Amino acid sequence: MEDFLRFEGISKSYGSTLAVDNLSLSIQRGEIFSLLGPSGCGKTTLLRLLAGFETPDRGRIILNGEDITDLSPNLRKVNTVFQNYALFPHMTVRDNIAYGLRVAKRPRVEINAEVERILSLIQMEAHAHKKPANISGGQKQRTAIARALIMKPRVLLLDEPLAALDLKLRQRMSLELSLIHDEVGITFLYVTHDQGEAMSLSDRIAVMNNGIIEQIGTPAEVYEAPKSSFVAAFIGDTNFFDGRICEVIDSEYCRISIPELPLRLLCFNDKKLNLGDFVHLSIRPEKFQISLEPPRVGPKHNVLEAVVEDIVYQGDRTRYWVDIGNDWRISLTRQHSRFMLDERVIQWKDQVFVSWLADDGFMLERYSEEDEELLEAPPQNVGEIEAEEDMETAADIDGGGGY
Repeated sequence: MEDFLRFEGISKSYGSTLAVDNLSLSIQRGEIFSLLGPSGCGKTTLLRLLAGFETPDRGRIILNGEDITDLSPNLRKVNTVFQNYALFPHMTVRDNIAYGLRVAKRPRVEINAEVERILSLIQMEAHAHKKPANISGGQKQRTAIARALIMKPRVLLLDEPLAALDLKLRQRMSLELSLIHDEVGITFLYVTHDQGEAMSLSDRIAVMNNGIIEQIGTPAEVYEAPKSSFVAAFIGDTNFFDGRICEVIDSEYCRISIPELPLRLLCFNDKKLNLGDFVHLSIRPEKFQISLEPPRVGPKHNVLEAVVEDIVYQGDRTRYWVDIGNDWRISLTRQHSRFMLDERVIQWKDQVFVSWLADDGFMLERYSEEDEELLEAPPQNVGEIEAEEDMETAADIDGGGGY
């Protein structure tokens, strides 16, 4: 596929706040590309720059070979679907969808044919006569998408389009968006802070933080091979191990010594580090195995003894936090592929064994201690969660959250 949409050296500030910092990005024709990141990371600013609602301080935006940086919004062939739907409450579903074509003064026969086609696409024929107040949230979102698609844009921008829906409806609408995309085949640029949405819907993802792109890749690439501690901690959950290479076994494997612990962890040396090099290792919770008895392991396994500190049962899996010594806690999950009623259940304060393959640890290129605050962990004191939320709210207010 070709580079259909390019952001070249884009920067945008609001007062003293730098929302987008010298960002360059290429998006291919026909793909679903997601901008993923926390509030205030710059993803919505980038969307507004593309839509023409904002002008960059520096840089260019190239769409299908044309520089559209200074074009007015109505000349860009780019349409936006907003989080709040932005439907006209006094119009029916049919009239909302037809609105853009009527403003463009298209022939009535063409308008009717296009509206019928798009109603069939979103399966809303039976609701075409209803007004927004009389349809569900999912139906409103489909109507908003149809109103944007009927203008045949080159790029469809989706700004947190599912945020107002409940969990089950979000999951269903995510699948429906993918089906709609397969039918129309145009480029989707999707903005979200929800990792699950981005992972399930996207061809590729750009993970953003503080106005820059931390990593671009397929969902599998950014999850399984995170480049930075921010990506590892923001997408899903992980465990960080910091240490030095104490032994280079061969061209593929090494051992890492952890200063606070008497451990020598076997690890796949994907960065080809040398003896004495410092390393930051990320290991996802599902990569671990937990057992009450010593596990049967091969030569490429690590095994630690631990004490269970917290347990959260989540239906399809159980989440454990275990202490491996010196108050060093790691997080792991156990999938319930089988459940035996007479099986001895792991309980709080149990002595357990934790094991994992050397290949399941991934070396990070960039690490910041602040990113450890993104890791999931049960509160240790009453009121801890509320205090963290108050701090995040204050940071959003100070930093102009939402851009």
